[in-house]
Formats: sequence, structure tokens, C-alpha cells
Amino acid sequence: MELDKNKLEKAAYILKTIAHPTRLAVIAQLQNKAELSVNELIEKTGCEQSLLSHHLTNMRSKGLLQVRKEGTSSYYSLRELNLSSVLACIEKCDCYM
Repeated sequence: MELDKNKLEKAAYILKTIAHPTRLAVIAQLQNKAELSVNELIEKTGCEQSLLSHHLTNMRSKGLLQVRKEGTSSYYSLRELNLSSVLACIEKCDCYM
């Protein structure tokens, strides 16, 4: 079975982008709701505002999240809806490390 090089490169790019517990937590929260405000994400992830903003900016700049502004509030949602499948695979994984 031969794998498409472009597909492998895209997968590696996405995996590198989400390879952090806070980023995975953001994805987990956003797969349950259409969108969440930054304040809601802070509450649900337990992450400090400045650190969460860093992660959200990174994920948004790499095309995984989208943001909607309403007044002074920002609401984030998943742009790559298939990220939920990645989390499902992680949950099923029975790896011993």
C-alpha cells in the first residue's frame, strides 16, 4: 500500500499543531459546542488567559480554528471538523508509555 506524500505531510502538519494537552482540550471542548468564547474556554480548560490566547492564535493561524468577533468578545469554532476523529482515535488508543 502506497501512501500519498501530500496527505502524509498534511497529517504531520496537523498533528504537530495539536500536539499539546491544552490544544487537545480546546478541540475536545469545541467538538461538543458549535462555538465557545475565550472566557468559556478558559473556564473549561483551566488554562490561563494569556497561555490560552497563544494556543488559540497558533491553531487559528494554521487553519484549524476560526474566530467570530462580537463586540469585545471572540468566539472560536473548529474549521477542521475532522479533528474530532483524531480525538476519537486517541481515546481508543491503548498504548502503554
